[in-house]
Amino acid sequence: MTLRHFLRDDDLSPAEQTAVLDRALALKAAPFSDRRLEGPRTVSILFDKPTLRTQVSFVGAVSGLGGFPMVVDGRLAGVGVRESVADVARILGPQSAAVVWRTFAQSDLAEMAAYAGVPVINALTDDFHPCQILADLLTLRETLGDLPGRTLAYVGDGANNMAHSYLLGGATAGMHVRIGTPTSHPPAPEVVERAREVAASTGGSVLVTDDPVEAVTGADAVATDTWVSMGQEAQADDRKGEGSPFTKYAVDDALMAHAADGSVFLHCLPAYRGYEVSAEVIDGPRSVVWQEAENRLHAQKALLSWLVEQAGASA
Repeated sequence: MTLRHFLRDDDLSPAEQTAVLDRALALKAAPFSDRRLEGPRTVSILFDKPTLRTQVSFVGAVSGLGGFPMVVDGRLAGVGVRESVADVARILGPQSAAVVWRTFAQSDLAEMAAYAGVPVINALTDDFHPCQILADLLTLRETLGDLPGRTLAYVGDGANNMAHSYLLGGATAGMHVRIGTPTSHPPAPEVVERAREVAASTGGSVLVTDDPVEAVTGADAVATDTWVSMGQEAQADDRKGEGSPFTKYAVDDALMAHAADGSVFLHCLPAYRGYEVSAEVIDGPRSVVWQEAENRLHAQKALLSWLVEQAGASA
């Protein structure tokens, strides 16, 4: 069996995604029922970008599985600068049950996976944030029930990693995924095409529109993200200031009124009230963002357990 990694959302088949979410629900109910990393086995966790939820949830997940979370400051280590990605992979892999990396380029992550010899997990790149989507889907399973046939709307920056992962992860789950975004910031065409391929096999669908009302009308879940992603700080004035192309995509009560009765609101955090979301929505009764943040722990614990299990099967 080929060594499995989780570099983007469609690295899990629909059945595998369901299995990981089922495992996450079981681990949330019985947090210490799986001690797959007992030893403790080490999981290397590298961060090249700022982190809060990702760090605490992965450290908690590894510890909960009985392992040792070795957190590495990627900037201090100079991954890809002082030492090549391939050399770092050859160092970390033999000492780790898995490698988790939050970095910039998707191609660097793929290079890590090529040389590590153990499962590599994408803890965020410029292109995808698949662990966040697993937590979002877990939250929707808990709040809405079965995912196939449900409608998930994302409004805001369609060119960022969250939009890409909603497209692939939502399509894998059999959901109808709608992206409402300015025509100046569309999702990558190859990601949209791949999401449509996946949706065709799962019964889902994909819509990209510049009309935020069209995107959210009748949606079971509405999601957004900051308008200024990490690494785009120099563009903050253009993205958040007067004349921002994202202004009409702000999620407020008026926009949420077009969503389905019983719909919920998602945000991967950190959130900037008054910009991409109003306080009345994120702090209101439809918001499930705190449940979503906690579910990073349970989803990632299940993913780690599943990947290490698969690696054992391939050894």
